[in-house]
Amino acid sequence: MGKSLVRKLWLIIYLAVLGLLPSRAETYQLGSGEALNGEMLPASANDQGVQVKVAEGKYEKVPWGNFSQEDLRKFRGNPKLAPFVEPFIEVTPEERVKKTEVPIKQPTRLARPPSRSFFAAMFSSTLGMVIMLVLYAATIYAGYEVAIFRAQPVPLVAGLSAIPFLGFLAPIIFLSMPTKMRATSDVEHSGGLKIAHADPAAAKPALPPPTVFQRGQFTFNRRFFETKFAGFFAAVRRDADKDMVLIVKASRGEYRADRITRIAANDMHLQVSHGEASQEVMVPFTEIKEIILKHKDAA
Repeated sequence: MGKSLVRKLWLIIYLAVLGLLPSRAETYQLGSGEALNGEMLPASANDQGVQVKVAEGKYEKVPWGNFSQEDLRKFRGNPKLAPFVEPFIEVTPEERVKKTEVPIKQPTRLARPPSRSFFAAMFSSTLGMVIMLVLYAATIYAGYEVAIFRAQPVPLVAGLSAIPFLGFLAPIIFLSMPTKMRATSDVEHSGGLKIAHADPAAAKPALPPPTVFQRGQFTFNRRFFETKFAGFFAAVRRDADKDMVLIVKASRGEYRADRITRIAANDMHLQVSHGEASQEVMVPFTEIKEIILKHKDAA
């Protein structure tokens, strides 16, 4: 008898753990507004509903959708009933908000550097120091160039430009000043910039020397003139021949020709200028003694 009692007790405990024992009689509020009093049989639960013992030997199959939301939430606490009642439980707005709520994580923010002046910030980093040194050297070099341009003492302007924080004003001040002019005698003694009046004659560009062709050294014929003076046959002469003239010395006289208008086997025609007028002159090759090619401005 002792062993049988112990076996029954263990069976009752096992069934209670599995939720297979019939519940005690409870009152369930149905969705239709009716109240159902009975004992639920968890072992009979399936997808369609659960059996409720309403009286001795009398059972009633109740669909899950007929139970109230409050009862369905209570059933969810039973592991045996939870998988069946979960689809029928309505989600409240609070639960929906909680499920869809996206947690916002604040990003890691870098600490703002302490407030400092411009120069303190520049000298606090290697890059800033390099930039300041480059600007400092550029200011001194600017003072050197301005001193040469304005004929001012280089040590004075460059020295003032080297003053920290204020030196950049020196090149600006000296650049706004007129160029310092010195007397010629002073410049020669000091070895500085020499300022003298330009000689108009020396400023003129050097003219090419004249080229002389004499009979005996050259044969004056059609081929000679077409080869040596091809530029003089054009109506408009260009480049090197543009400012050149021909001085033709012949038995009949001397001609200053700007152009060879025509040429034949034994003679040629020259365009000769007389002031504002010009005329065409025929010169036989046999009468030519000398030809000079020179610049029109040459003496």
